[in-house]
Amino acid sequence: MPVTPRRALATLVTLALGLTLAACGEDAAGTRADPMSSGSGAGVPGPTGEPTRVTDRGDLSVARSETREDSVYPEVGDPLVDALHYALDLTWDPKQDRLSAKQKLTFRATTDAAQIPLALSDALEVSALTVDGEKAAFTGADDRLTIDHPVTADQQYVVELAYAGTPVPADAPSTRSDFRQGLGWNITDDHETWTMQEPYGAFTWYAVNDQPADKALYDFTLTVPEPWSGVANGVLTDTTTRKGMVTDVWHLAEPASSYLVTVAFGHYQRTDLKSASGVPVQVWAPADGEALPGGTGTAPDAIDWLEKILGPYPFESFGIVVVDNESGMETQTMVTLGNTEYSLSPAVVVHEAAHHWYGDTVSPADWSDVWMNEGMAMYLQGMWEAEQEGISIDRKMDEWAGFEDDLRAGAGPPGDYDPQQFGDGNIYYGPAVMWQELRKKIGDDRFFALLKDWPASRENRSTDRADYLAWIEKETGEDLGAFFDAWLLDKQSPPRA
Repeated sequence: MPVTPRRALATLVTLALGLTLAACGEDAAGTRADPMSSGSGAGVPGPTGEPTRVTDRGDLSVARSETREDSVYPEVGDPLVDALHYALDLTWDPKQDRLSAKQKLTFRATTDAAQIPLALSDALEVSALTVDGEKAAFTGADDRLTIDHPVTADQQYVVELAYAGTPVPADAPSTRSDFRQGLGWNITDDHETWTMQEPYGAFTWYAVNDQPADKALYDFTLTVPEPWSGVANGVLTDTTTRKGMVTDVWHLAEPASSYLVTVAFGHYQRTDLKSASGVPVQVWAPADGEALPGGTGTAPDAIDWLEKILGPYPFESFGIVVVDNESGMETQTMVTLGNTEYSLSPAVVVHEAAHHWYGDTVSPADWSDVWMNEGMAMYLQGMWEAEQEGISIDRKMDEWAGFEDDLRAGAGPPGDYDPQQFGDGNIYYGPAVMWQELRKKIGDDRFFALLKDWPASRENRSTDRADYLAWIEKETGEDLGAFFDAWLLDKQSPPRA
């Protein structure tokens, strides 16, 4: 998420969360794909009684996570569930603002238990549910879905369910103006939809373990009346049209935390681009506007610039989906950007692309460490801005340091912020200035080696402050405990070198 620099305590940041790909709604003839799977697999009874196919994702071990209870939002998510794969078949009816869905969740139980705890909005009514092909009793209340089925530690299970309703956004634990529409599934005045859910909110549209430590693989089957399209993370593998309905199938090849997942339904035009290194880039923009609004056409250049610093782009594709809001999100491989001048600016494109190394391939295991994402993305954005402005990075950091104390005073230190002020400028600017201070302390060679090596060393994992800082100390041979404690936990900005 990007922020706009302000010198006042009331700094409100405009998020740019991730590039989302929107399908073009081409009239390809064909039949609808199996709603619960793609590929081959053994047949099992679905929630409505008909046989469905288990998605053939091969080895799911890449999605195995070390789950935990979040220290900032402990009521969200449950460490019992280690989600491995979500297959989401979603149909959107814009005339009724109704979502009809079938879902298949493959998960590993981390301990013995009598019930399976998931999160699902009370606005969605579950009509059928099975565990490993057998009907299971369940209860839903307070946005929780509790399934009466015993599980054994380290065993794998498949939950299938059918549900429908009009999703309702969740209240955001933030004072930011661009959070006022709420988290999760949002519906525009034109009945198009978009999703953003940091730090949580995926539960507003599917049954989920909604916590960043739990990464999973995803497949999406998205159906909507033509000429609209459904856009999601990953690669668009198939588009079919039948009886006036368009079905787009998306495949995400790398595991993602639930807050990095996106789905958008709307009338889009698609533009295909490519970075110099060959990364395919798609921009999904509203059909009635410019094909490459704002700075979205600079996405290939952003990838090229970042690869020089951070190494090869860590995913197989990159995209941007432009939606009707004021925010943005680094949703994995498909950044979701609000249709505003700032959210669509080249600086925000750089910021959100940088998150694919810092935040997406390596994610925080706990929301107390969101500074790990935002501080580095902000620092890289600052480097890019300094180059564009023809000034030194020191001068850029001097500008930001001028108001960093006010941000700490308003929302707390970057590593110990007020839980009701999530996403304020304190988690962006202070850590960005901190990275420049570390750069001066250890020198450019060691600093840029750290920047490149960390994402590669923790690819497709969620981790935390203790692991990150211990790794930095090992790589540099420096005792940096006091340095990081001061920058991340002190109520006032530390002195600068």
